[in-house]
Amino acid sequence: MKNVGEAPQEELATGERSTRNRVARSVLDHGPSTVSELAQRLGLTQAAVRRHLDALAGDGIVEARERRVYGARTRGRPAKVFALTDCGRDAFDQSYDKLAVDALRWIGDQEGGDEAIAAFARARIAAQAGAYRAAVEAAAPEERARALARALTADGYSATARSAPHPQQGEQLCQHHCPVAHAAERFPQLCEAETEFFAELLGTHVQRLATIAHGDGVCTTFIPKSSTAPTAPAGAEAGKTSLHIRNESASASTAGRNPA
Repeated sequence: MKNVGEAPQEELATGERSTRNRVARSVLDHGPSTVSELAQRLGLTQAAVRRHLDALAGDGIVEARERRVYGARTRGRPAKVFALTDCGRDAFDQSYDKLAVDALRWIGDQEGGDEAIAAFARARIAAQAGAYRAAVEAAAPEERARALARALTADGYSATARSAPHPQQGEQLCQHHCPVAHAAERFPQLCEAETEFFAELLGTHVQRLATIAHGDGVCTTFIPKSSTAPTAPAGAEAGKTSLHIRNESASASTAGRNPA
């Protein structure tokens, strides 16, 4: 399990972090729980449990709610329980990564190898393209990278856009989290399709400089300053995204790979 409830700007003592993880794990294993139940289960004082729950709630890992009552309601206020949020569930190792890798391997074996996986990767991006395209097209030219970063953040990629080391040359789009990093490590077509999409959406060639899937701390994409307005497919290409057309200027050859 990841170290849930860990504040980004402070280092928690090892014991504190471990206990906080135990509290979150107990909620995962046993379902919504009261402070009293958690204290008894973990051998902690109720004051200690409340302190850890407050920290976990502050990080969006757990939330307080009224316990559901089935059947006749007893007198008094319903007990307050703490349950994991969607973010909290994502903080635990799940079998989804293995499922994704197994599914992609099956697609490759049964449907045409690497090209079939690439086609799936492009279709996956195309299915998500609407919100990204709307965000970018609504932004001023100089704000498109930041608009894309905000749209990616809404999808769980925790993205930012900033000036490149030489600002006159362009910007860097940084994705600090990748929900499909484990699968992308095995199947770089996922990163390549994403890079192609960024190029098409921003109307310029882009270059993938680093990826989480290949051991870097962040996925970094360089966007030249000379980007032009994005254009939507039209005429005979309507309904067919440019993800299906290899963009000669997109640096797909380095997408998903650490060039260092």
